[in-house]
Amino acid sequence: MREHKVSLIGVPTDVGAGVRGASMGPEALRVAGIARAIAAFGVEVRDCGDLSGPPNPERAAEGGFPHLDEVAAWNRSVHEAVHAELADGRLPIMLGGDHCLAIGSISAVARHCRESGRRLRVLWLDAHADLNTATMTPSGNIHGMPVACLCGYGPDALTGIGGQVPAITPDQIRQIGIRSVDEGEKRFLHELQVEVFDMRYIDEIGMRATMEQALAGVDDNTHLHVSLDVDFLDRAIAPGVGTTVRGGPTYREAELCMEMIADTGRLASLDIVELNPALDHRNMTAELAVDLVESLFGKSTLMRMHRHYR
Repeated sequence: MREHKVSLIGVPTDVGAGVRGASMGPEALRVAGIARAIAAFGVEVRDCGDLSGPPNPERAAEGGFPHLDEVAAWNRSVHEAVHAELADGRLPIMLGGDHCLAIGSISAVARHCRESGRRLRVLWLDAHADLNTATMTPSGNIHGMPVACLCGYGPDALTGIGGQVPAITPDQIRQIGIRSVDEGEKRFLHELQVEVFDMRYIDEIGMRATMEQALAGVDDNTHLHVSLDVDFLDRAIAPGVGTTVRGGPTYREAELCMEMIADTGRLASLDIVELNPALDHRNMTAELAVDLVESLFGKSTLMRMHRHYR
C-alpha cells in the first residue's frame, strides 16, 4: 500500500441518484475528520478540494438515461483527476457523491493498470449489484448502472470514458454484501459470471471466509481498488444513505472486511460514495465511514499472531 501519499478528491454531486443529498457527502467526510484520521498513520494527505461540474437538473429521463450529459461530464472529470493522482504515485480516495461516479474512478484505475502492467481487482462493497441497463432498470437512475457501464453495457458517453471498452471485465470484480438485486440484474450477473458474495453467503460462511475468497489471488502485482457504497452497511448503523437496505454487515463484520483488506497491503485506490448527510443523524454515518477507512489503513485490534489461525 502506498500509505505515504494519499489524495482526497471531493465530487459533490448526486446527479446519478434518485434521492438528493449525496452531493453533501464530501464535506460530511471532511467534518468527520477523514484527513486527520489517515494522517495519524504517518500518511501524507493532500486534499485536492472538490471537482466542479454541471448542476443536477432534476429532469425526466431521456432515452432511458436521466441526466446523461451531466453524469458523463462529472465522470470525465473524476477520471482525469483520479488518473492524475495515480500517475503521481499517490493513492486517490474519491469522496462522493453518488455511485455513478465509480465509472470515472474505476475506468481511471483500469487505465493506470494497463499503463503500468498491473493486475486489477475491484472489491464492490454495496447492497446493490449496480448492473442495470436502460432496458432493465426500474428507476432509470444511473447510480444503479456503473458496473454495467464499466463492463461495456451502456451509452457510449459512459462506456468510452478511459479510451477502452470495456474498461474492465467481470472477472476483475468481487461484489460483497449484496442483498437487493432486480430480476434482470440477477440474470445478467449469471450471464457475465460476476463473482457475488451476497449476504446469505456471508451469513452462511462468515465474513472471514468470504474475504479470503474475495482476496484470493491478490499479489504484489495487484492494484486493489475498493468501491465502498455506505449502503453496504446495515441501516441500523448507517442511516445516512438514500437507498438503505435491511440486513447488511454489522459493525464488526464491516471492520473485519476492512482489516483483511489492509492485511494484504495492496490497497491502491478507494471510493466512498452515497453518503447522504440530509438523512443522517449527527453525522454518524460519515464518522463510521472514517472509522472503516482507519481500518483500511491499519487500525486493528488483532492481538494474536496470524500463525494461530486455522
